[in-house]
Amino acid sequence: MARTNDHPGEQAAQDPIRLLAIRETPLSLDEVFAAVGDDAAGGTALFVGTVRNHDGGADVDALGYSCHPTAETEMRRIAEKVAAEYPVRALAAVHRVGDLRVGDLAVVVAVSCPHRGEAFEACRKLIDDLKHEVPIWKHQKFSDGTEEWVGAC
Repeated sequence: MARTNDHPGEQAAQDPIRLLAIRETPLSLDEVFAAVGDDAAGGTALFVGTVRNHDGGADVDALGYSCHPTAETEMRRIAEKVAAEYPVRALAAVHRVGDLRVGDLAVVVAVSCPHRGEAFEACRKLIDDLKHEVPIWKHQKFSDGTEEWVGAC
């Protein structure tokens, strides 16, 4: 039997954006994963960004994220763009703001698509574009007493 891509499950969902948020509270992998569940999805890709204890060769003691009031609107614009480029069945993205500790979850994104390759590509596009385009700033405090603001994400 020949397989075709005209089955509805092979196409993008009508409204694949299931969860977008910027939060001051801890993020949940389970919540994001559950948000992208879809019976037509054969592949789900999830990316988790955590706070690490170093950056640029320096030890990080503390870190905080802040954002512009338009950040969630920009997240939606990017999510819509990714959903238009790939056959996304479901998409979710959450980013943390406020003071975080080493090991805390800073961002969690997930995408489900009919196939794994599409899910990986769409998830990578989603996190890369969020990082470069959403007005979220990172303030790092280093062990040597210096501080640094880092642009988007």
